[in-house]
Amino acid sequence: MMVNCTAISKMSVLSFTIRKYCWRPSQLSSVVSLCQKKRPNGPFGWRMSQDLEKTCKETRSKGSTLLVASDRYIEKSVKAIKDGKVIAVPTDTLYGFACDACSAAAINQIYEVKGRKLTSPLAICVADVSDIPRFAIVDGLPCGLLDGLLPGPVTIVLRRDDSSILEKSLNPGLDSIGVRVPDNNFIRAIARGSGGALALTSANLTGQASSISPKDFEHLWHHCEYVFDGGLLQDGRAGSTVVDLTKPGAYKILRPGSARDKTVAVLHSFSLEEGN
Repeated sequence: MMVNCTAISKMSVLSFTIRKYCWRPSQLSSVVSLCQKKRPNGPFGWRMSQDLEKTCKETRSKGSTLLVASDRYIEKSVKAIKDGKVIAVPTDTLYGFACDACSAAAINQIYEVKGRKLTSPLAICVADVSDIPRFAIVDGLPCGLLDGLLPGPVTIVLRRDDSSILEKSLNPGLDSIGVRVPDNNFIRAIARGSGGALALTSANLTGQASSISPKDFEHLWHHCEYVFDGGLLQDGRAGSTVVDLTKPGAYKILRPGSARDKTVAVLHSFSLEEGN
C-alpha cells in the first residue's frame, strides 16, 4: 500500500508540474528542450518524459496552435501548406515563416505578416539537393559543389529557370532565386511532403531581431496556422550564409551568416574565385 501511495504522490507532483509548464505557451520552449534530452533512467523518469511530450504537444494561444516540431505533425503541416496557410518552423539557424512557394495568396500573406516590401526577395526551401534543378539553373556548377554545401546553414543564390514551377509573383523582376536545404529534418520533411518548394523567410517583423525561440515572435503567432516549437536554437541570430553562384567559376558572399568560413573553404576546394 505504501508503494502505491508513493507512486500516486509522484504522479500528482508530475501532473502539477506539467500543468505549470504547459499553461503558459511562452514557457513551452523550456519544456520541449527538457523532453528532447535523454530520458532519465527508471520507469518513472521514462513516464515523466512521455507525459510531458503528450501534454505539451498542443497549446492554444492568440488564435494559433503551438505544437512540438516532431514527425507526428508532418502530415498536419503539409496539409496546411497545401491549403495556402503560413506556418512557423525551426530551421538549422533561425525560426522562419514558410508557405507554398507556388501560392500567390500565401506569399502575399507572408509579406503582410513581416511588414516586408514586395521588392525584398524571399528564399525557397527544398527537401533535397536533387530537387534544386526543378527551380533553379545548376548547369555550370562544379560537380559535387551543392552536395558539399548542403544540407546546411547556407543559402545558395542561383539563376532562376524560366520553366520553374515557382509562382511568378515570387520575387518578380529577379532572374535569381535563393535556395535552402536546411540541416533540419522537420522542415525538409514538410517540403518533401508538399511536393514542391516552400517560400521561407525569418519569423520576425522586418527590421527586428531574428528569432531563435517561438517566444521571440509570440506577437505574430496569430498570423500562422501552426507554430512549431523546436526549442531554443543554439547558433545565435546570424542566420544562414548567403552566397551568390550566378556567375560561372566565381562566388560572392552576400551575407556572412553563421557559416562563412566553412562555406568559403568548400568553395575554394572546388576552385571557385571570389568575385566583385
